[in-house]
Amino acid sequence: MAVITISRQVAALGDEIATAAANKLGYTFVDRKQIERRIVELGFPQEKLAKYDERRPGFFASLAKDRDEYLNYLQLAVLEAASKGDCILIGRGSFIILEELANLLSFRFIARDDIRMERLKKEFTWNDKQARARIDESDTNRRGFHKSFFNLENEDPQHFHLVVNTGVLSVDESVKVIEGMVKSLITPEKEEAGSIRIQELLRGQELVNQLLYTYKYSISFLRAEVKGDTVTLQGIADSQAIVDRAVQSAAKLLPSYAVQSAISVTPAMSKL
Repeated sequence: MAVITISRQVAALGDEIATAAANKLGYTFVDRKQIERRIVELGFPQEKLAKYDERRPGFFASLAKDRDEYLNYLQLAVLEAASKGDCILIGRGSFIILEELANLLSFRFIARDDIRMERLKKEFTWNDKQARARIDESDTNRRGFHKSFFNLENEDPQHFHLVVNTGVLSVDESVKVIEGMVKSLITPEKEEAGSIRIQELLRGQELVNQLLYTYKYSISFLRAEVKGDTVTLQGIADSQAIVDRAVQSAAKLLPSYAVQSAISVTPAMSKL
């Protein structure tokens, strides 16, 4: 069971490679629309999706509670998809959400700007100005999205197992590279470790969403770190009473786990 994530520049053939690789490997391709649909199914308002989905939030949108809600639903949707294994996920910060998985292979596809412009001009019958504007808009939005939600530079190669220049390698050649890396790097031991860790991450994110959106506890930056049979809650609350209730609820939701708190209590949070 391998999990593959793909990050890409616009017109760098990332979607085409993801589709072809999924067909070649017999993997499920989890595309943008599927993740968007699941985020809405989980409870995020459809009409607010466009403010956040793989774009840089505006100033006020970046300060709204909707931003944190979107991120929690996004992470849950990505973790759910990855938990099924043998899949390819594209965009939406999936490479950072799943970075702890031993059976993860993350790829980034790029190309020179002039090559990307020619591809866009051919596909949409655009002129140079229109193609240039699309590239600038897309690159800016994707940088802003990853900086806002994950505080990282999505163009930094250290986040990926391999960065591929599709101005040099074709779609078919890129798929062969992916196939070769899956066969040579994903061992049964990595598959087992990845399977265990994805279930821990998924269980933790499900718990976070229940505490925030079902029980409606006011805890900022809430995380639930699941390791073995222990759950550690992290975040910031404005009273110890909220922390105690959250721990009690978590213990009821996950009765076979020992629940402990690392939540900071900061009364001033209530005034923010």
